[in-house]
Amino acid sequence: MAQRKKTSKQDEVLIDITEVSGQAEDFFEKYQKQILIIGGSLLLIIGGWLAYKFGYIKPRQKEAIEQMAQAEYQFQRDSFALALANPGGGFPGFADIVKKYSGTDAGNAALYYAGVSSLNLGQFDAAISYLDDFSPCGKLLPSMKYGTMGDAHAEKGDLDKALGLYKKAANADDNSIITPYYLKKVAMLSQKQGDGGGAKEAWLKIKNTYPNSNEAREADKYISSLN
Repeated sequence: MAQRKKTSKQDEVLIDITEVSGQAEDFFEKYQKQILIIGGSLLLIIGGWLAYKFGYIKPRQKEAIEQMAQAEYQFQRDSFALALANPGGGFPGFADIVKKYSGTDAGNAALYYAGVSSLNLGQFDAAISYLDDFSPCGKLLPSMKYGTMGDAHAEKGDLDKALGLYKKAANADDNSIITPYYLKKVAMLSQKQGDGGGAKEAWLKIKNTYPNSNEAREADKYISSLN
C-alpha cells in the first residue's frame, strides 16, 4: 500500500493510502463540523423564502429542523452510528430524515451529515451515495462534498476517482484552510500514482499561494523528494 521515494540525502518519504485519505475524522475534528454548522445554517437561510412561499414546504422544513436536532447532537459528539440511525429520544437519524424530508433544505443538509457519518463508519458506498445526492451551495460546501467523496473512494482503493475528486475539491474555492488541505491530497496521491510532476505542481502551489498554511510547512520536504 505504500510507495517510497528518496531525496538526494537518501531520506525516505513514505506515502501510504491512509495518509492520503487523511483519516477523515482528523479533518472533521479540526474543521469540518464547524464549517458544516455554518454551511447548514446557510442552506436553511437561503431556502427560507421558499418555505414562506410554499405552504407545504414551510411546515415540513420547520418539522425537519426540529427532528434533526438530536441527530445533530450525536454528530457533534462523534457518535456517528447513533446520528445516522438512532439518535435517541424517539427522534429519527439522518438516514430517515433524508427519506422523510426529501425536497427540503434540511433534508438536503441531512444528506451531507449522513455521508460524513457513513464515511466515519466505514460505509463507503453509502457515503458516496448520500454525498452524490447532496446539493451544495455557497463557497465551502462544494469543496467539502468533493473532498469527502474523494476520501470514500480512496478508502475503497479507487485512487483515480479519488484523485479527480480531490482536484475538484481544491479548485472549487479559494480558501486558506480548505484549498491547501485538498491540494496536499492531490500532491500525495499524484505521487503515489507515479505522477511526480503533478505532485510537485500541487506542492508548489501550496508553498507559493498558501505560505501560512499548515500544509506549506511540509512542502519543501516533499518537493525535495520529488527533485
